[in-house]
Amino acid sequence: MKPIHYAMMKALVWLGSAALIGMLSACAGYSYSYPAAPASATTQGYDYVVGPGDALNIIVWRNPELSMTVPVRPDGKISTPLVDELVAQGKTTVEIARDVEKALSKLVRDPVVTIIATQFVGPYSEQIRVIGEAAKPQALAYKQKMTVLDVMIAVGGLTDFADGNSATIARAAEGGTRYSVRLKDLIKRGDISANVEMKPGDILIIPQGWF
Repeated sequence: MKPIHYAMMKALVWLGSAALIGMLSACAGYSYSYPAAPASATTQGYDYVVGPGDALNIIVWRNPELSMTVPVRPDGKISTPLVDELVAQGKTTVEIARDVEKALSKLVRDPVVTIIATQFVGPYSEQIRVIGEAAKPQALAYKQKMTVLDVMIAVGGLTDFADGNSATIARAAEGGTRYSVRLKDLIKRGDISANVEMKPGDILIIPQGWF
């Protein structure tokens, strides 16, 4: 009977060790279920698009009484003294300036308008969203050349329960394609090779670890 008991004990020890190794690998490992995010993801020829919550400084040349800073309302429109309703959402500041000139031309001779965005939120479709085990999950306005490190600084880093190396990016610009990112290596170990660029509309998903 001794050989049988010994074999059973050996098998149990082996199974226990395998399970422990599997758990440790899951806790400290890296998700290979998705391809690694490409280091470069710059959107060529990107122009900032205005969204609700932005603030626009409207400057009408030689008409200081018509120059002012206005908010973009939740419905995506702006209003000025001579322009009751004008859609701003989804347009660049140059496009909005031309629209304001067209509206003012009915009342002002040859208006010249310049518009500068002074508060940035951007349209929902282009915001970077961070969900899961970030210190401060939130939506951020996309900026050209924005990296995942910039995003993590903005959200305050990872929580103590985050499995940073199993984080993924869901890329709306590519139909929701998922990519793996190594947040733990980047933030905790300073591995800059794990830093990757973001694209408008990316969703950064940070799962919880086992412990």
